[in-house]
Amino acid sequence: MYRVKAQWRRVEHAGRHVPLLILKPVGAKGGAAVLWIHGGGYMTGMKEMALFSRGMDLARRFGAVVVSPGYRLSWMEPYPAAAEDCYGALLYLKAHARELGGREEQIVVGGESAGGGLAAAVCMMARDRGEVRVAFQMPLYPMLDNLDTESSRDNHGRVWNTRKNHMGWRMYLRKDAKKDVSPYAAPARQRDWRGLPPAYTFVCQGEPFYRETLDFVYKLKENGIWARADVYPGNTHAFDLLRPWRDESKKARERCMEAFEYAQGHFMTPREEDV
Repeated sequence: MYRVKAQWRRVEHAGRHVPLLILKPVGAKGGAAVLWIHGGGYMTGMKEMALFSRGMDLARRFGAVVVSPGYRLSWMEPYPAAAEDCYGALLYLKAHARELGGREEQIVVGGESAGGGLAAAVCMMARDRGEVRVAFQMPLYPMLDNLDTESSRDNHGRVWNTRKNHMGWRMYLRKDAKKDVSPYAAPARQRDWRGLPPAYTFVCQGEPFYRETLDFVYKLKENGIWARADVYPGNTHAFDLLRPWRDESKKARERCMEAFEYAQGHFMTPREEDV
């Protein structure tokens, strides 16, 4: 286990200063460089949530340097504000990976819930803009689909349900909440899945995001991309964070770490000087 030092920084992107939380494992060198994005339905949350999430686990267990962006919440500004802030943080991570103690050839993007949705969107933006090569993505129980699915429709799960889901998308997309929007806004709207990074995720069987999470993994696999999802019983969204003492939460954390360990040994991108 590494001791982790937290730092706060502000970086400029698209004319705005984006606040960052940086988790640096003391004494670690050459670990993965991870962008970890907090959840909160696009409406709430803060970058410091990485301190008690899987982002901190990656820093402590594997010596990964973790950058968590304080993106604009939807009550401040709707899409594309949050996605652009997170993409700006990704550009910073790429430019400073070695300086921070990470590997620019192993950039990982992940997050929980809405942070998982933003992680998937940022990977799509990175592929299309051609500025950053992402080696692996970990969008955990991600908020991907602005349209109702068989699991998000009429869902009464704990923590997150149909009513909250509709409110979250209305806040983020405003008048376009029920439209065929850009995949950068709602990654489930993606039509071209080729060239996206390998992915790992997990989700709870009775929560709203169950179907869209499995659809996301299926579409990646259908296009020849390594992707895996673990499914757990129950109906509590973000159960690993909110009920960490439960057996399924412990198992989910451990399986998540195993997937990251596998990714470290199997998924890299070429260094720019080697291309």
